[in-house]
Amino acid sequence: MITDITTSIKYIGVDDTDIDLFESQYVVPNGVSYNSYLILDEKIAIMDTVDNRKTTEWLENLQEALAGKTPDYLVVQHMEPDHAANIANIAERYPELKIVVSNKAAQMLPQFFESTDFSSRTVIVKEGETLSLGQHTLQFFMAPMVHWPEVMVTYDQLDKVLFSADGFGKFGALAHEEEWKDEARRYYINICGKYGAQVQALLKKAATLDINYICPLHGPVLKDNLSYYIGLYNTWSSYEPEEEGVLIAYASIHGGTAEAAKKMADILIEKGAPRVVLADLTRDDMASAIDQAFCLSATILAASSYDANVFPPMYDFLHHLQLKNFQKRRIGLIENGSWAPTAGKVMRTMVEQMKDMEIVDPMITIRSRMKQPDILALETLADAILAK
Repeated sequence: MITDITTSIKYIGVDDTDIDLFESQYVVPNGVSYNSYLILDEKIAIMDTVDNRKTTEWLENLQEALAGKTPDYLVVQHMEPDHAANIANIAERYPELKIVVSNKAAQMLPQFFESTDFSSRTVIVKEGETLSLGQHTLQFFMAPMVHWPEVMVTYDQLDKVLFSADGFGKFGALAHEEEWKDEARRYYINICGKYGAQVQALLKKAATLDINYICPLHGPVLKDNLSYYIGLYNTWSSYEPEEEGVLIAYASIHGGTAEAAKKMADILIEKGAPRVVLADLTRDDMASAIDQAFCLSATILAASSYDANVFPPMYDFLHHLQLKNFQKRRIGLIENGSWAPTAGKVMRTMVEQMKDMEIVDPMITIRSRMKQPDILALETLADAILAK
């Protein structure tokens, strides 16, 4: 699919609607796009390649957009294989092509392409340096750990376009039209969530630029109301909740803990909670549960005890939250155990290892099945969560 972004910048990326798991772990029911762009000027620059799953389609787009011309530069903003798989391929097709990279990307090239010597054709750029294509001047800004250490973004001074690498990316093929925020948040939290400080640093750099378009490596080109998208990124990377509300994440073996979690949801709704989300950690998409934990201001963890520990789906959920640097949230705890409840202690310990977390009392212990005193305890916990 070739589309015009400006009179001299074209989109030449491809949709992947056959992929089942992005990065072998994230479900993408609506696929994903691998974005690549072409800047046509006195000198011609390709902005990133695509995953080898879509090499043929991408090369067809590139050749059609070039219309017989020869590219001068390939700008590599990110070395991850879903964007960089065709570097050697395109270098072989165009022997005079120069590869524009950060210093760390130059070090990574032989790690991915052992049989290709890029040393004589790499152009290593540093923070703030520029490259003239004629009318277009590209300026490069380093964006380490957004979300790999070699990442840089590129600003086209003529058309005021920010090529933002994985920043502002989104799950979902471009052919599938949907609201941007939810799948962009799920993408950001699970891909870049750990690196909020680094994203904040990049946003500060972007704030100094006059931007009309944001061209990410996944998802649609953003061109209207950019303050909306930048504002959400600022919220997400600051680890602030996007909405007031409660996620109830539960891991239940035989249904008793699930029953308590659902009752807690009913109680919260009755008490006026602005938003309540239930996540069954044994069945629901883990990435979506993590996404909602980041979105909402409070989370209630409900889990069965298991092998003198906690039921593994809950452990996995909390481990993922730790990996993504989850912080600044209120947490309620509900444990279940028939003879020696241990889930609460394990959950509390894992939460306490996170930054700026508030565990809201009382912690509730259910013995096998929820009873009337347990419902009263749920009411008390709901009041405490909402009072905060």
